[in-house]
Amino acid sequence: MDTPEWPVALLLLHLFGSAPSSPVLIYTPTAPLPLQISTPSPSQTLPSQLSSSESIPSPTSPLTGSSIESPPGNCPLTLSPSTLVVRFGDPLKANCSVQGMGFFGLGWNVPLEAPEFTMDHFLIWSVERMTNWSSKPVCFALSEIGGKCDIALSLIVYQSPNTVLITLVNHTGPMVEGNPYILQCTVQDVAPVESLTVTFYRGQRVLGQLQSNTSTEKTPVTESFTIEIIAKGEDNGNQYWCEARLELGPEGPQEPPLVKSQKLTAWVYFGPQLLCPAKLQVREGEPLECEVKGNPKPSFTWFRDGQVVSLPPQVSREYTGKYRIQAEGLVQRNFTVELVVLPNSGTVSSYSWHFLSAVLLNLMIYHV
Repeated sequence: MDTPEWPVALLLLHLFGSAPSSPVLIYTPTAPLPLQISTPSPSQTLPSQLSSSESIPSPTSPLTGSSIESPPGNCPLTLSPSTLVVRFGDPLKANCSVQGMGFFGLGWNVPLEAPEFTMDHFLIWSVERMTNWSSKPVCFALSEIGGKCDIALSLIVYQSPNTVLITLVNHTGPMVEGNPYILQCTVQDVAPVESLTVTFYRGQRVLGQLQSNTSTEKTPVTESFTIEIIAKGEDNGNQYWCEARLELGPEGPQEPPLVKSQKLTAWVYFGPQLLCPAKLQVREGEPLECEVKGNPKPSFTWFRDGQVVSLPPQVSREYTGKYRIQAEGLVQRNFTVELVVLPNSGTVSSYSWHFLSAVLLNLMIYHV
């Protein structure tokens, strides 16, 4: 066998050994590239054939694409970009280039695709519509000494959640103050789930953030996340919701994919609660402001010395004393209020005016 034909046999065996059942060799000529893909300098072109003085592999060497390895640290391949993030169904492009001398071929190995190969110094792998969730593209270069080196492209194929739902687990109807409940956020058809972060909210307040425990699944999955809450009276009428965000890193979209759930209005049974201090001070003639709040709305009765009393809207000083308020709502509760009725501010002002007038009159008589 003529010696210079050996690299060609090596190339064919590498390509056919890693290709699918119907491989097609594609030569990619030098062409202008998109701005986001960097290419090496034109001066870094490769020799197209071997000289007779260069060494060739021994005919007894194993000729399989997976067994021929290049010397450690001697693989000058560059990928641009080094990490590619693409939405499922979108097109993509990645450039592989070699910057060292002594390599006579450059190619891409992609599962379920025909191998691509060129004698040029760079090769672009492109897909019109990305539909493979777990593709592992590898760029390789064959050297003149019979070895090869390769580099894998970090490829992330993502899909935004189809739907995000928030629910209360095993509960319908109003909640009761003080009881625990489980909020569940269900994220449907999202990938990759390892990049998913779920945030729970009450109104605009963050209640918690959770991430998936599934780190290997690349295809879309549906996953649920839960947190525990304790119902409070002030939560009545508030809205709970959650959002699902894909954190795809600096190579991902500038605005991370985010989907929000519907709003879940909380109805909480609570109370009765007293809405005034235990020692209540009001001025004579002013309105008495002391209410009882709750859900359901409570009824309440005032007692003084064991007798039911009806306080007028504006109290006088004879109403000063201790009272018991009996409230009926979600439960029955009793409250004690000490009512202090102060003199009217107008009376105090009149007294002060007369006092000042007397002082001024005495001063005038003294100076005369």
